[in-house]
Amino acid sequence: MAAIVRLLAPLDVSAPAVRTAISRMVRQGWLEPGRLASGPGYQLTTRAVRRLDDTAARVYRVGPVSWDGRFDLLVITMPTDRTERHRVAATLGFLGYGSLDGSVWVSPRPSAEVSSVLAGLAFERFTGVRDGGTAGALDLVRRAWDLKKIGEEYGQFVRDLRPTVLAVTSRSADVQAYAARVRLVHAWRAFLFSDPGLPAVLLPARWPGTTAAAFFDRHQARLRPAADRFVDQCLDPQTWKDR
Repeated sequence: MAAIVRLLAPLDVSAPAVRTAISRMVRQGWLEPGRLASGPGYQLTTRAVRRLDDTAARVYRVGPVSWDGRFDLLVITMPTDRTERHRVAATLGFLGYGSLDGSVWVSPRPSAEVSSVLAGLAFERFTGVRDGGTAGALDLVRRAWDLKKIGEEYGQFVRDLRPTVLAVTSRSADVQAYAARVRLVHAWRAFLFSDPGLPAVLLPARWPGTTAAAFFDRHQARLRPAADRFVDQCLDPQTWKDR
């Protein structure tokens, strides 16, 4: 807990807020109490490890984006409770699904988490291939996702984050590089809720997401060595004990 408080202090997250968030994550099944050499702590649950591995692969785009020409289709009886309905919709969006009409959701690739996300809800799952070929697939994609809006958001991302990352130079303190990199990754992570990671064949020409991805890759890699040094300091009890 103390290490997490130290890590989040440069991002203006208070210690009470950290403790509240940790408690919530335990209740939601992302963390569980554990025992460290230095005393009581927390460890990731199996569910959290799986989600973080999948998320990291999407954030840093490990491997090429492939598509076999098929869509994963879900027909769901959505919850009547507004809060629960919003939670399900947000989670499906994060997993790469777009809504065609509120009850029908589509993704260019299936997610292994669908069954757990929709537990307790009535739903049917299909694999679909559009007879119209690529042209038909493009029509389906435009119905499920507002690519124009997503493209504009990618442009705004670059404009908003450029001053933050360019302010950090080789003369900056490690903590500055760390804070800038976390803000960069945090802003980029938000696209996982709106952009399903479509293959190039289903994207418009001159897709702004390509430029934004290059910007992200360049600066997160540049800032990482200094950011990692700061993280190592925060995780080393002896470093802080000597202060």
